[in-house]
Amino acid sequence: MASQRMIRINEEIRREISETINNGLKDPRVQDVLISIVEVDATNDLKTAKVYVSVLADDEVKQDVMEGLNAAGGYIRKELARKVNLRNTPELIFKLDESIEYGVDMFRKIDEVMNESEK
Repeated sequence: MASQRMIRINEEIRREISETINNGLKDPRVQDVLISIVEVDATNDLKTAKVYVSVLADDEVKQDVMEGLNAAGGYIRKELARKVNLRNTPELIFKLDESIEYGVDMFRKIDEVMNESEK
């Protein structure tokens, strides 16, 4: 279980990364795509942080977005260091999270079954 301090740090990192991606990146692979930072999981020593990213698009666009985020990782880390006062600024590891898309798909399937049972 993460401590309250790590929960606050993870949330602050998530908020700042999200703001940087939405307002500061000029990479065309990342612009004009709905990107959500779902969760950040930083290690206790703040050396690394896994950043779980949800992208609502097709598989090819998802791959392009992940490549764009990995390419911009240094810039995002630099902006994070500038905005958040931490002893160590973690190395960012971007991971694709498809849980939101899975939930939307399951909701659609349940809705279809409910509509069929009403008929």
